[in-house]
Amino acid sequence: MIELRPFAKLGGADHGWLKAKHHFSFASHYDPNNMGHGALRVWNDDEIAPNTGFPAHPHANMEIITYVREGAITHQDSLGNEGRTEAGDVQVMSAGSGIRHSEYNLEPTQTRIFQIWIEPTQRGGQPTWGSKPFPKADRSGKLVTIASGFENDTDALPIRADARVLATTLKAGESAEYEPQTSRHLYLVPAAGAVEINGVRVNARDGAAIRDEARLKITALEDSELVLVDAA
Repeated sequence: MIELRPFAKLGGADHGWLKAKHHFSFASHYDPNNMGHGALRVWNDDEIAPNTGFPAHPHANMEIITYVREGAITHQDSLGNEGRTEAGDVQVMSAGSGIRHSEYNLEPTQTRIFQIWIEPTQRGGQPTWGSKPFPKADRSGKLVTIASGFENDTDALPIRADARVLATTLKAGESAEYEPQTSRHLYLVPAAGAVEINGVRVNARDGAAIRDEARLKITALEDSELVLVDAA
């Protein structure tokens, strides 16, 4: 089953400095019938104006993955971590028992990100933060795991969740395949381009909520970049 969630129909908010679209219920966009997809709780599509951002604020008991699509995001947190994550790179924060952090676009141009929240398998624990480059050339034509709670995904950033986050870039006409375990919750969003998933067209920034598909065949209808979450 593939349920298409067109970008134009997503809830959202325009704060001037921040234009956000929410694939699931979030903040002022409250939708009790759309609280997540399995352990995937939040998928926000954020556009952040230059020299603005999110001042210090708290999180707890959530795995937060930031996928930078354009520009860069600069992170600081209460553990003393600092880092700049630019387009093509990924950062992960395990909020654990509690952490405060800020996220700013200190660039001269707009920054665009996907921010993904996944519920952890256990509450509490020491918070952590990490960032890693995943060059687009290295994931051309194949799905690469960029964040994972599974031990055998050794090249991915670790998260404390029964989930993995994958990404790929596909040239027009190229395909990638993925075989999930049964009863998993998959959610796919193209950052750019347009793809066909088992015969269903998904355009840039649309969401596709997927269940009970034994195998995914993702074919690029044009040059595309996409992110896929596989969660319990």
